[in-house]
Amino acid sequence: MVKAKVRGIYSTALTKLLLDNGFEMVAPSVASKERFQLDEPDASPDISIEDSHDRHGVHISGSREAADKVKDILQTTLDDAIVRKWPISVDGIYKGLLRGVDITTHSVLIDIGETIGRVSEDERERIKTRDTVVQVKRRRIGAKEPLLTTKITIPGKYAVLVPKNKTRISLKIIDPIVRARLYTLGEKLSPLNWSIMWRTAAATQSQELLEEEVKTLFRESEDIFQKAKTAEAPTMLREGSYVMDIELPAISKERLDEIRGTVLPTLPGHHYYKVCGGRIAAVLDMAENLLTKGKPRDKVESDFKQEVAAEYPSTGAAIDIEHVKASGLVFYLGRACIESFNGSCIRLERIIAKEGIYDALGIKKQIGDTAVTEAKLGEWHFQTRYYSKEGAYKGCYVNFNTPLELYPHALRYVDLEVDIYSLQDGTVNVVDEEKLDKEVKKGRISAKLARIIMQKVSEVKKQLISGKSL
Repeated sequence: MVKAKVRGIYSTALTKLLLDNGFEMVAPSVASKERFQLDEPDASPDISIEDSHDRHGVHISGSREAADKVKDILQTTLDDAIVRKWPISVDGIYKGLLRGVDITTHSVLIDIGETIGRVSEDERERIKTRDTVVQVKRRRIGAKEPLLTTKITIPGKYAVLVPKNKTRISLKIIDPIVRARLYTLGEKLSPLNWSIMWRTAAATQSQELLEEEVKTLFRESEDIFQKAKTAEAPTMLREGSYVMDIELPAISKERLDEIRGTVLPTLPGHHYYKVCGGRIAAVLDMAENLLTKGKPRDKVESDFKQEVAAEYPSTGAAIDIEHVKASGLVFYLGRACIESFNGSCIRLERIIAKEGIYDALGIKKQIGDTAVTEAKLGEWHFQTRYYSKEGAYKGCYVNFNTPLELYPHALRYVDLEVDIYSLQDGTVNVVDEEKLDKEVKKGRISAKLARIIMQKVSEVKKQLISGKSL
C-alpha cells in the first residue's frame, strides 16, 4: 500500500481521492485525522503532496512508482490537470561525463544522461577524471540544468549518511533526551568514512530499526562506488526521489470542490477562492463554518459573494493577463483595461507599445495598435481582434486554453498551444497542432485533454468559417 502525506489547501479533497484509490495516509494533519478518522501510523511517506508556490496546483515528491500513480489518478479524475515532471532524480547518484567548463560561471558541465548539470566552481578541484560520481542537489528543483555535487550523501527514511563529520540531528527533534540518545547512537554507528544525520522520523523509531537502516545504507554506499568503477558514463547509480508539479486549472478545482463536498460542507468555488487567499479565503472559511452549523446554503452563498465582490476588478479597472505555458513558464501579456464586464463575459483593451509581427497573422504590429480581447469566464478559448491606430481591422486570433479564471489581480489560463487565426480576406486556419502533440508526448497534457481541446477547435473553426460570432 502506498503511503502518502498531504498538506495544503487541496488536502481534504486529495486525501479523499487517494483513500478511495487504496492509499494509506501518514502524518495526517489534525483536521484530516478528525475528518477521516485516521490513525497516525508510525511510517515515512512514499509520496508527499503540498501546495505549489502559487497555490494553482500541487508539488509532489516521492518514489517513481508512487509519483506516477498519483499522476495517473489526477489525470484520470481531472480533465484539465497539467503535469510537469522533472526527469531528474532528486538526490539521485550518477556517474557523469565531463563536458567542459562554463567560461562565465566557471562551473563544470557534467552529462548525467537525462540532461547536463552543473557542479559549482568551489568543487571544481574535486573533479580529477573525465567521468565522476555526482549527486543531484535539492536546490533549483525543476530547472533545465540541475545543480550537482561531488559530495555524496546516502539518504534513507530515518538516517542520511554524510561525508565524515560529527553526528547531526534534525532541528525538528526538540526533546533533549531524544537528541542525546540519537547523538550517542550516531557516534557509535558511524561507518567508515561516513557520519550520520538523523532525520525527524528517527525520533520515534527503535534502536534496532535505526541500526539496521544504517547498516543497509552503508552496504548501498559500497555497492554504489563498486558499480561506479565499471559502469559506463553517463548512468544512474542510485535512484532518488522524483518530483512533479501538477497545475489544477478551473475544471480541476471544480471537481476537487465536488470531492471535498462529500466530506464536509463546501461552497462552489472553494479551491478557487482559497487560491485568492487574503480576505477572500478568510471570508470563505467563515461562510463554510456557517454551513457546518446548519445555516441555509443559498443564504450563505449569496452573502459570501456579496461580501467579496469588492475584491474583484470591475469595468474601468486594469488587470494583468497571465499566459501560462504547459511547461510552467508564465508570460505576462501586459496590463489591460476592462472595457466591459457583466460577471461572465469580459472585454479587455490593450494599446500596443512595441513594434513587431502578430503571431501567425504575419502582419505588422505597430505602436498605437489596439488589441481587443473578448473572453467568457470558464470558456476554453478567447478571441483577440487587432486594429490599427486609425481603427482599421487587421485580423483575429483565437487562443485555446484551460477554462479562463479571473482573479483579483489577473485573468489567468494555461495555454494549450493550438490556435486559430482569421484574416481580413476571410482566411481561417488552425495552427500549432504539432506543439500540442509535443506536449502530449512529454506527458504534460493528457491525451484526453488534447481530444477535448481539438473538439473545441473544430467547433470554433466552423463558427468562424460560417461568419458567426464566438
